[in-house]
Amino acid sequence: MREILILALCQGLLLTNGVSMIAVTGLAGRAIAPDPGLATLPLTTYVLGGAFLTLPAALFMRRHGRRSGFALGIILGCVGALICALAVMNRSFVLLCLGTAVCGGYVAFGQQYRFAAADAVEARWKSRAISFTLAGGILGGVLGPWASTHTRDLLEPAFLGTYLSLAVIALLALVCVSRLHIPPLTMEEQARTGRPIGIIVRQPAYLIAVLAAATSYGVMNLLMTATPLAMDICRHDYADTAWVLEWHVIGMFAPSFITGDIIRRFGVLNVIAAGTLLLAGCIAIALSGIGIMHFWWALFLLGIGWNFLYIGGTTLLTETYHSEEKAKAQGTNDFVVFAIQGLTSLSSGLLISRQGWETLNMFALPAVVITLLTTIAYSWKVKRPAR
Repeated sequence: MREILILALCQGLLLTNGVSMIAVTGLAGRAIAPDPGLATLPLTTYVLGGAFLTLPAALFMRRHGRRSGFALGIILGCVGALICALAVMNRSFVLLCLGTAVCGGYVAFGQQYRFAAADAVEARWKSRAISFTLAGGILGGVLGPWASTHTRDLLEPAFLGTYLSLAVIALLALVCVSRLHIPPLTMEEQARTGRPIGIIVRQPAYLIAVLAAATSYGVMNLLMTATPLAMDICRHDYADTAWVLEWHVIGMFAPSFITGDIIRRFGVLNVIAAGTLLLAGCIAIALSGIGIMHFWWALFLLGIGWNFLYIGGTTLLTETYHSEEKAKAQGTNDFVVFAIQGLTSLSSGLLISRQGWETLNMFALPAVVITLLTTIAYSWKVKRPAR
């Protein structure tokens, strides 16, 4: 239980950085970008930086252990935040993209917190361990928007104080990780390679798990990245934007206290399907208006839908590989998730600046429908009695 609490705190500090990064980077990018359509490019490089390091991060931790890997990721987050601070001081859009790319490495290693939690408990408690670890993100939901609101104008130029505060928060996470004790794989376990990755990914359950995780992050990232820009275009105050993002992140992580129990009672596939319906509800509300409460309800449902899909997908994923295969199975899953995030981050800025909020939401709908139908089809196949 001690390790789960530490991992939950690390998850909260990671999300504090992530929420603050998303809240201010689109606005900072628009202020110094050569083209307003490129405002979210730094967020895209943030995601791509994580994508390129997902597999190396998993393999590094397989060889050197979880604590060393998490510490390396946090150091990348600290360095990246300092580069971003230097970028806004010099109004360098290229340097801002570089800084966010380095920060993406922090996320690549931090994505393994949930898998570390699953490794630390017995198989029957995995869904609960994953849920409780992700519940630490509530800290990010509260502290992230608060920090970005109170630091964006703390120093000149704007956003300098925010990026410097992210470096300090990363150092706090480093202190927490130093107390983590998860034994690394033995030499015998490292010597075993297991099945080729091609065989692992061809399992229907693995494909459903990856699809659930990719849809959860793809849709969430597409809409959440655009929300600060959309609300600014609609003349809403930044304080209102921060409030909407705060409740969005609370929606992402507060259900984690019970999501594991819901999965154990109703089944992981039913929870994934419920997550897609919540995302559909989010899109419907977003299309119905542009008032503050429209944004609030849409983003809140988006958070809960993400929670069901992501925890459900992660739980299902842990059932598709053996211990010696987890690095490549987990790394491949996270690479796909980050690749989808990169695509949606770039699309988000272009769609919101050139097509508008309504078109952006319609763009997310097909992925939700495909995930729902695929999950229902697979669930029916699993439940069908053998002939």
